[in-house]
Amino acid sequence: MNYKEALTNPIFKIIAQSAKELHLDSYVIGGFVRDFILKRGTAKDIDVVAIGDGIKLAKQVAKNLPNKPKVQVFKTYGTAMLRYDDIEIEFVGARKESYTEDSRNPSVENGSLQDDQNRRDFTINALALNLSETYFGDLLDPFGGVSDLKKKIIRTPLNPDITYSDDPLRMMRAIRFATQLNFTIEEKSLEAITKNCDRIKIITKERIVTELNKILESETPSIGFLLLEKTKLLQYILPEITALKGIDEVEGQRHKDNFYHTLEVVDNIAKHTDNLWLRWAALLHDIGKAPTKRFSKKVGWTFHGHEFEGSKMVYHLFKRLKMPLNDKMKFVQKMVFMSSRPIVLAQDVTDSAVRRLVFDAGDYVEDLMTLCEADITTKNPKKFNKYHNNFKIVREKIIEVEQRDHVRNFQPPISGEEIMEAFNMKPSREIGIIKDFIKEAILEGEIPNEYDAAYKLMLKKGEALGLKK
Repeated sequence: MNYKEALTNPIFKIIAQSAKELHLDSYVIGGFVRDFILKRGTAKDIDVVAIGDGIKLAKQVAKNLPNKPKVQVFKTYGTAMLRYDDIEIEFVGARKESYTEDSRNPSVENGSLQDDQNRRDFTINALALNLSETYFGDLLDPFGGVSDLKKKIIRTPLNPDITYSDDPLRMMRAIRFATQLNFTIEEKSLEAITKNCDRIKIITKERIVTELNKILESETPSIGFLLLEKTKLLQYILPEITALKGIDEVEGQRHKDNFYHTLEVVDNIAKHTDNLWLRWAALLHDIGKAPTKRFSKKVGWTFHGHEFEGSKMVYHLFKRLKMPLNDKMKFVQKMVFMSSRPIVLAQDVTDSAVRRLVFDAGDYVEDLMTLCEADITTKNPKKFNKYHNNFKIVREKIIEVEQRDHVRNFQPPISGEEIMEAFNMKPSREIGIIKDFIKEAILEGEIPNEYDAAYKLMLKKGEALGLKK
């Protein structure tokens, strides 16, 4: 492979020239090189290592660029970053790291390129391309990273036990890369991750969630979650998911393994949406089943109210992981809470039931239907086709009802002010009673969602309540 082809962007010549002016050696290292070899498309971020002062090199590059971009300096980390077109370039001086047991933040000292490559998490991320004038484009691959890319293996440059213990976030990154690239984590690494799994407790929740999101955003998220479960990391991060694992049997009656079912649902939904929060909803849609699982001699295993319980658990899970307690969380809660509604509705598709579904789901009704379709994991072809055909009918009915009755983001045809004016009254509970009565009549299809029909019903209900015009 001609690695110079990776360096055709003019920025690399400018970096090389700037390094020469400062009498520094510089290298492109890490993900940019890895993705070039894997032909993963054009990288949007580039890591440059200088043997010396990386911040000084960043400032020299900015000085030599026509638009003189602003250099962001992060003194704490000894790094600097600038933007060139739509690319983020980060500069750092080559360094040597040493760790203490209670922190993933290392003590850092200046080092050689070899020191810098030694500190990299995986062999496939330790690949470097020389930017010096004499050796421009030469590959430095001290740990067989190119070979590992060909074999599709995730492996650490040094002893995996030390690598993962030093910085436990690397355990999550190993699993994330295995998921994104569909690579295998080598056996020694997998054993080391399992051995050090409890070390994940020193990693900030924000960092963990970043990796979880990347796993969820991948093409087949189940790869990552199966590895998280296998290495026992999942029990520390998402115990609500590991609680779904296993099948109980009483008097010959069993239920499905909700852990593996959940992963199937996540993979299913990943084929149809890039919406990260809908993928989170798929992951969490059954978490209420563990605490609500009961056995009844009459009906067997039940999970009554698991949707309601699950939606409450979403809040506590988001709070524990320091995820946003905002509209994103509320969306996931709503999806979990309503996750069974279309399934029940598909058995008997009535206009009023569809109106209520659209009314309750609002703008998220399509997302809800996508979730419910992903929830079909039966291996019986007849059942599979039947359920999907039923959901197709529900979708068609949603369009029909919505066009006719306009109940999405429902606004009552009659306002509280109009009710007060009609009956010459002050604010009171009767106003709420009348408004609810009109809303229910519209949802049940007793009257159309129109002003005149609603006004007549208002007068009738007001009269029944003893109100006078």
